[in-house]
Amino acid sequence: MIKGFKMKLYPGMEAEYEKRHNQLWPEMAKMIHEHGGKNYTIFLDQETLTLFGYIEIENEELWSKGADTAINRKWWDFMADIMETNPDNSPVSVDLKNVFHLD
Repeated sequence: MIKGFKMKLYPGMEAEYEKRHNQLWPEMAKMIHEHGGKNYTIFLDQETLTLFGYIEIENEELWSKGADTAINRKWWDFMADIMETNPDNSPVSVDLKNVFHLD
């Protein structure tokens, strides 16, 4: 299953966002894989500061369980100062409708 979503950075946080992801904690990468995520890519629209995420997941239920892990909540807290978040520090994320795919 392929998921697409968008999030939003705060102005001036582009380099910091990229830096933090280039130094992704090994425990976070492990959690993503353990919850069925692979081929995870995030793109940045520099004009709007909108992040576009793409990830392949095994199934929605397994993937959703990753949100409740301690390492994921720690990551959310770590990222909250540079992007739009909800009251629990989860990123404001909007799922995107898949309208075309070609292998």
